[in-house]
Amino acid sequence: MSKKMLGNLMKEAQKLQERMMKMQEEAAQKTAEASSGGGMVTAVANGSGQLISITIDKEVVNPDDLEMLQDLVVAACNEAIKRAQDQVHEEMSKVTGGLQIPGMPDISNLFGK
Repeated sequence: MSKKMLGNLMKEAQKLQERMMKMQEEAAQKTAEASSGGGMVTAVANGSGQLISITIDKEVVNPDDLEMLQDLVVAACNEAIKRAQDQVHEEMSKVTGGLQIPGMPDISNLFGK
């Protein structure tokens, strides 16, 4: 491979990396929502894997059955984070064509997968 070809390849890799970083920043601004218990608990997460909000219908709050409420909160949060993660992966795969490119940021670790 000639130096010119290698130089061009490096420039293209740099452009791709910049596009991926920009897309990652944009993905962090997007949100995903999920609910459990027939909508009694709703969670919203962003593309950075952070939980943004939780809404709990007061009818599901039963002091004698906190375990059920806890399970509903966990389920809604986990699903919201998964949906946000899926959004990010989908957007990034548009840029990379699904390829894992050596030396490029690996977003699969963004959410602890």
